[in-house]
Amino acid sequence: MNNGPDTAMVLAAGLGTRMRPLTDETPKPLINVAGKTLIDYALDRFAKAGVSRCVVNVHHLAEMVETHLKERVVPEILISDERSLLLETGGGLKKARPLLGEDPFFCTNTDAILIDAMGDEACAALARAWDAQHMDALLLLAPVGAASGYDGAGDFTRNEDGTIELRRATTAPYVFTGLQILSPSLLDYTPEGPFSTKALWDKAATHGRLKGIVHQGFWMHVGSPQGLKDAEMRLRALDADIT
Repeated sequence: MNNGPDTAMVLAAGLGTRMRPLTDETPKPLINVAGKTLIDYALDRFAKAGVSRCVVNVHHLAEMVETHLKERVVPEILISDERSLLLETGGGLKKARPLLGEDPFFCTNTDAILIDAMGDEACAALARAWDAQHMDALLLLAPVGAASGYDGAGDFTRNEDGTIELRRATTAPYVFTGLQILSPSLLDYTPEGPFSTKALWDKAATHGRLKGIVHQGFWMHVGSPQGLKDAEMRLRALDADIT
């Protein structure tokens, strides 16, 4: 993919409490789904998108994650160590800022797997839509009806100009997939210590610079044992159809 960010962040430091007992001895990023670990789904996507450098933050069972990542060649892996204090998503990004550089970067969670629609790869779709003059955050959203492993009421509404707003009513039509492009300037003047990425979204939204596009494929949330089962069933069925 051309013209997309060449740096990415994988948020891999969470405790994975909803996946217990699996995560008592295995960090959630190393949970295996249909023959591949969750973190490798993310890293393989970034590698195919042309990302050359990926920052991964670690906390829970950090040594296991680091050992696994040593086997990867592409993208280059840089570790942001949160062993001493878990910083949440926003705080983790702020700690990693020196490694991320000054250009927009991809960011994703490890508890989600995307199935692309034909000819519409998720990173490429975000890169095409990214406009640094008018955006500080561009989120990939999925319709609630095109998701598995998710039992929430939706996260966002989306306006015709692409601006998005966090749910205010009982329900919202779109859920955040975990994949986004962020401007590192959002991390300026943010608090020390743990805080959520929501603070960055709120900052962008204040200036009308929080945008979203809708994923045309399917999104699988792998945040619970049931979500894991659902994802494995869908991926194995997809592989059977292809072969």
